[in-house]
Amino acid sequence: MTLSAQAYLVRGGAGAIAGVQALLEKEGIEIERNPDIYTRAYTAFVMDDARELRERASLRSVGKHGRTFVIYAPTIPADAQNVLLKILEEPPAGARFYIIVPSPETLLPTLRSRMQTLELAHDGHRKSIIDAKAFLAAGNKTRLDMLKPLLEKDDDDRRDLAGTITFLGELEKALSCDVGLRQSHIEGIRAVYRARKYITDRGAIVKSLLEQMALLV
Repeated sequence: MTLSAQAYLVRGGAGAIAGVQALLEKEGIEIERNPDIYTRAYTAFVMDDARELRERASLRSVGKHGRTFVIYAPTIPADAQNVLLKILEEPPAGARFYIIVPSPETLLPTLRSRMQTLELAHDGHRKSIIDAKAFLAAGNKTRLDMLKPLLEKDDDDRRDLAGTITFLGELEKALSCDVGLRQSHIEGIRAVYRARKYITDRGAIVKSLLEQMALLV
């Protein structure tokens, strides 16, 4: 595979970084101890991270292949996406970007349009901690109980939004298998889409979004 675009969108988890690196090595680009390769897996990619990426991308490369950025971001708020969009609208000469996210559908359409989709044989995508089919088969009270692991926070007072997005993606797939059977399934897909669209917004009330979705699907 010849990688000729300046920006690629990859569906997957942090494990997909290794897949991108393997493709770069096939092109003859050294990964280890290469100052032109910037690789990072974020827990959340926010405005400050996007601005730092813009500054790094503006630096001149050391080698002949230019600078390459391999970024895994489980969540990217809309304001950070807008900074990324500006970078990709006028990308620095010689810079190439690989943006890895669990659910590309959560990105702004204008941002997705600036990147070429790259499919990896193994994308390192994580599995949801909640079984989507069991969730749909459960009653409302059980569904709310099943959501509790996604609402827990870590020591830094953060929720696992990547796990939430993964679950919502699998839930949408499970509903899509039956779309056309009942109008309620279509309404369920819309509810999942709304939750996935707004879950990464700054100030989003995650608990309310998930509970509303659980009662509608």
